Amino acid sequence: MDIIRIIFAIILPPVGVFLQVGIGLHFWLNILLTLLGYIPGIIHAIYIILKR
Repeated sequence: MDIIRIIFAIILPPVGVFLQVGIGLHFWLNILLTLLGYIPGIIHAIYIILKR
């Protein structure tokens, strides 16, 4: 299942975070990071997926 989340994290980072933790602080933070720059959103999403 982590492989699918990582693929979503690369294509659309907030979806990968949502699948891992749901709607919460990390989800909204990832949306903000993705809007500020696509790469920081990807890095944050992969970090959250691999951390948990």
